[in-house]
Amino acid sequence: MLSKEILKEAGESMQKAINATKREFSELRSGRANPKMVEGLRVDYYGTPTMLKEIAAIGVPEAKMVVINPWDPSAVKEIEKAILQSELGITPITDGKIIRLIVPPLSEERRKDLIKIVKKVAEEGKVSIRTVRRDYKERVKVLEKDKKISEDERFKAEDDLQKLTDNCIKDLDKLSEDKEKELREF
Repeated sequence: MLSKEILKEAGESMQKAINATKREFSELRSGRANPKMVEGLRVDYYGTPTMLKEIAAIGVPEAKMVVINPWDPSAVKEIEKAILQSELGITPITDGKIIRLIVPPLSEERRKDLIKIVKKVAEEGKVSIRTVRRDYKERVKVLEKDKKISEDERFKAEDDLQKLTDNCIKDLDKLSEDKEKELREF
């Protein structure tokens, strides 16, 4: 029973690693407008670093444009500044109330750089998953050493943990593959 609880916890920890990788992938500009490109940007809003999505409506009216409509028009300048300081590589266009970001097509060189970043982020996710596996495998060994589970239960738990790890890594590979495909399309 203890080993099932450990497997559940390990699965949750591995899912967090997958979610973090997904989040990083969503922030990579692929030549297609996506609100996730900017919603996590930190804006200095009255002296407090605030996520852009908390102070503005973000929309995508067409495939190559992101529109940011701040709820407080006085925040426009700070939002512009945050966009310029980010790694987006996009210059905002503003009319004083609304900010527009025109997403330029990716150059072949930038596309290759982004694919390298995708591979690096995916590998970091895999390392996180393997670290979770190692930590939980140690916990199972301690349970056996403390006589809370049998040797057979330990082997079964380690086998289940490996299957869980393999499935999570397969999920990350699929995410990475999809992101690379998206980058090659545009």
